[in-house]
Amino acid sequence: MMTNNLALRAIQKNDCKTISESFEEQGWDKPTSQYEKYVEYQEEGKRDVIIEELEGEFVGYVTIIWKPEYPLFKEKRIPEIADFNVLKKHQRRGFGTLMMDEAERRIKKVSDSAGIGFGVYKDYGAAQILYINRGYIPDGNGLVKDLKPLKYGEKVIIDDSIILYLTKDLKACNYQ
Repeated sequence: MMTNNLALRAIQKNDCKTISESFEEQGWDKPTSQYEKYVEYQEEGKRDVIIEELEGEFVGYVTIIWKPEYPLFKEKRIPEIADFNVLKKHQRRGFGTLMMDEAERRIKKVSDSAGIGFGVYKDYGAAQILYINRGYIPDGNGLVKDLKPLKYGEKVIIDDSIILYLTKDLKACNYQ
């Protein structure tokens, strides 16, 4: 992977349309309004939105929610890495790892733990593998729907509202 012309930076208002169009080109629906909201959240200090570019071309992004809504993270003041995306043409080249390293580095300044959640169907397979390989472990609440742990016997439709949340102990991590 080339890193000479790689940049990690904060999202800016003029990025929103470019990001949306980049995902639209690969068939993903991520409206410009989503990123405009992210710019607002960043300005308000609610999220960090880290954009990655290679030679000026958008590669992907990750966000950090500083005060998440998920009850366990909220109670323990664990910042949550959320909405992590790398364009398909840039996947499996180390770009996502660099963004995750940066997100964890920022979180480690304020917390000994990072939280993350993922969907439980095949579309999330690459993320599931990445997070486990990075040392994230399930938080013990099992599957969660709309921020509430599911109970034995509950019937659900598997969609993006069904999440498995994980945490990572950052104390031993030494980021460069």
